[in-house]
Amino acid sequence: MPNGHASYEPTVSAVLPCRNEEASLGHSIEQLQNTFSQNGISGEIIVSDSSNDSSPEITLKYNARLIKHNLPGYGRAYIEGFKAARGKYIFCADPDGSYDFTELPKFIKELENGFDLVIGNRFKGKIEKGSMPWIRRYIGNPLLSSVLRLFFGAKISDAHCGMRAIRREALEKINLQTEGMEFASEMIIKALKNGMRIKEIPIDYYKRIGKSKLRAFPDGWRHLRLMLLLSPFFLFFIPGFLMLIFGGVIHSWLYVGSSAIFGIPLFFHPMFISSLLIIVGYQTIIFAFFAKSYAILHLGETSEFINALHSRIKLETGIMIGLALLMIGAIMFVRIFLEWIYSGFGELNEIKNALTALILATLGVETIFSSFMLSIIGFKK
Repeated sequence: MPNGHASYEPTVSAVLPCRNEEASLGHSIEQLQNTFSQNGISGEIIVSDSSNDSSPEITLKYNARLIKHNLPGYGRAYIEGFKAARGKYIFCADPDGSYDFTELPKFIKELENGFDLVIGNRFKGKIEKGSMPWIRRYIGNPLLSSVLRLFFGAKISDAHCGMRAIRREALEKINLQTEGMEFASEMIIKALKNGMRIKEIPIDYYKRIGKSKLRAFPDGWRHLRLMLLLSPFFLFFIPGFLMLIFGGVIHSWLYVGSSAIFGIPLFFHPMFISSLLIIVGYQTIIFAFFAKSYAILHLGETSEFINALHSRIKLETGIMIGLALLMIGAIMFVRIFLEWIYSGFGELNEIKNALTALILATLGVETIFSSFMLSIIGFKK
């Protein structure tokens, strides 16, 4: 296998992220080489290494390409390895003995059938006893995969499987950037956002050789955090909408008269909480529009609703709506002030009206400046 020849263009580039895998690396490379040979596949093996053990020496011993970068992170290892890959198809897997590399041809076959990304599904194959801790098998992986399906409509059951293959042009298009374990989720999310065809295929999973580097809770949080950051609808819009509606209902209920729960009078004090919910909820919804507008205009995402919003609601429209809300709030404040004057500067019972005026004025100011912000995000030369 002429890995060292500069003009050599393999069909498949197998990229192996490696950090102290001396116990299993040699076997993984040899298994890949045999798989290439037995199936007539023109392939290269790239070991993207940040080890401080003998993994680099083992890589060279087995005539694989060594990319020595010494940068920590699962995603970083892949990003550095991808830079050196020359194949039409990129195959990814951990060289820790947990995956059977003889299954590689199944992945390449699906890519040749027109799929852009092919992911292994360990839950539809054989999982060797003791290879996957119960918290990952029954809680972590199913939960995070469910979130991925809910947020992005992914029809994927094993989102964190480390064995996968992708077309080179698809890999270049999605521009992967995360450096940790969340790299696996980023690949799927960006493939979905770019309308790529994804296929899951059953694979077997075995006990890894050596010590696992996975940290269940920190790495799980990194996956969840990434999914939230890439889904402004669930991160901003839904919480904001619920706060706005709940706050509005409570505020209206308390405003119309003296309300009570189980015979306990509430007076006006809960209106401070409802006011907070309305203001924060409204601003959180606006954040969702900020994030989605940026993603559409600068990250290549699409949304008919947001495009229609930008085309029909101009900066001036937002300013006028904001000024109207601000004016109503200001009129209510002036009315309260005049009432105070007419009462001889005595005591007033205008807390409900004052809070309502505060809400309207605040929403007006938020609307005005948010309209400017949306215009800045969408500004084009």
